Amino acid sequence: MTENKLRREMGFIAALTTVIGTVIGGGVFFKATAVYGATGTASLGLLAWVIGGVITICAGLTGAELAAAIPKTGGMIAYLKHTYGDMAAYLLGWAQTIIYFPANIAALSIIFGTQAVSIFSVNANERISTVTFIAVVTAIFITFMNFLGAKTAGSIQILFTFCKLVPLAILIIFGIAHEGHVTFQLFPINAGADRTFFSSLGSALLATMFAYDGWILVGNIAGEMKNPKNDLPKAIVFGIAAVMVVYLLINLSFLFVLTASQLAATTTPSTEVSKILFGDIGGKIVSIGILISVFGTINGYTMTGMRVPYVMARENKLPFSSWFGKLSKTGIPYNAGLFILVVAIIMMFIGGFDLLTDMLVFVIWIFYTLTFIAVYILRKREPDLHRPYKVPFLPIVLSVAIIGGVFIVVNTLITQTILAFWGIGLTLIGLPVYFIIRKNDSVEENK
Repeated sequence: MTENKLRREMGFIAALTTVIGTVIGGGVFFKATAVYGATGTASLGLLAWVIGGVITICAGLTGAELAAAIPKTGGMIAYLKHTYGDMAAYLLGWAQTIIYFPANIAALSIIFGTQAVSIFSVNANERISTVTFIAVVTAIFITFMNFLGAKTAGSIQILFTFCKLVPLAILIIFGIAHEGHVTFQLFPINAGADRTFFSSLGSALLATMFAYDGWILVGNIAGEMKNPKNDLPKAIVFGIAAVMVVYLLINLSFLFVLTASQLAATTTPSTEVSKILFGDIGGKIVSIGILISVFGTINGYTMTGMRVPYVMARENKLPFSSWFGKLSKTGIPYNAGLFILVVAIIMMFIGGFDLLTDMLVFVIWIFYTLTFIAVYILRKREPDLHRPYKVPFLPIVLSVAIIGGVFIVVNTLITQTILAFWGIGLTLIGLPVYFIIRKNDSVEENK
């Protein structure tokens, strides 16, 4: 089946569940620590979750226009190539290969290890080597499970997508119904002591964006929808709005059980809340459900991540492309998968969960922002381009997406300058590689 012959069979409900299942991952269970650590208050922390959701809705509505107009394999890489040319598309693929997918796998594997030791009442901060060992073993196991074939990986993903909703529902229902002595106020919205409002909000917003990440994949289903013009924007708005409501509810349930400062002080907020709600045994059961959720999220990034360097290699855009482009007997790009795995393991020894997620969010939002701007560029440059779906409520939605993206990038540059420069540096390493490969291709063509 070619790209131009995708079967338009997906209706609104299927699209809606795709949105929700794609965006909800492991971040919702663990980012409360970073959010309330940055804000120091429940009110500003919850505001960060709301703003993050609004930006994500506008981002999804904006990116979907390109997905519907340019329904090609590669998603965002194809949009950037169409708008800006080969170099921008190459740098995105390079950044996804070197930073985005390995950092996601590394960060989630670390949190898997942290959650695993907490089940046995072990302080993760005191057993860093144990957490790292579990993280490495988990990433290796999931990678080799994917080597068994796409059908196996897909089956794992379906099972674990369902399982991750169970602990969320349990924590929300019992957390909000909890009659404890914890109180918090929604107004006035302010930062904690010794914190400035906007820098605190910016750091908290960066943390929430990891939990909301995955929205860019939503637009990839545009070519398979029966009525993308009407159903795609509704699926994005209602889907991400539903995710935002779930995230707000889970945070409210946390805040009914623990204070903002207590949430900021623990690396496993969901486990601590579970223990208070259900006791040690019940808490461990819920924690196992969370482990299953995180496992499924790691599998999703592993399954999709290894395809990026493989596609780039098939176009001879990586060093040792013949090696990266090899497939196993089951049709899996195993060398590309091994490379992603090795980079992820190296990252596990270099950075912790929040460091890795902040860097990957910063880097990927540079390209997200370029994608939003591409909508404006193509509207001016190619007004006759067929657009089955267009961004609604212009210029408000497009402006919120662009301004939100710029804020995330600039705020990170100001508040986490060293981390930002590491992300930019690793991305720009791809430039000399790009020019060397391009030069070699020119030499081959002239022979």
